[in-house]
Amino acid sequence: MLNAVYNKPNRIVERQKLVQNQHIPIYYRLPRSKLYVRGYYGLFAISIASTAYGAFQLVRGKPASE
Repeated sequence: MLNAVYNKPNRIVERQKLVQNQHIPIYYRLPRSKLYVRGYYGLFAISIASTAYGAFQLVRGKPASE
């Protein structure tokens, strides 16, 4: 029942060679890393834009009422 868990082939050396032989930045070397990094950049850009918008609204203030 647990053979699939503890009788797996050891592929550490293969994966280590795969990662270390590439000449791209470390955060792009692993599978799906572009998806994670671009998602992070997207959320970061949205948060910066919303913060700037909120600060602009605070500086602008409310219109004077008569």
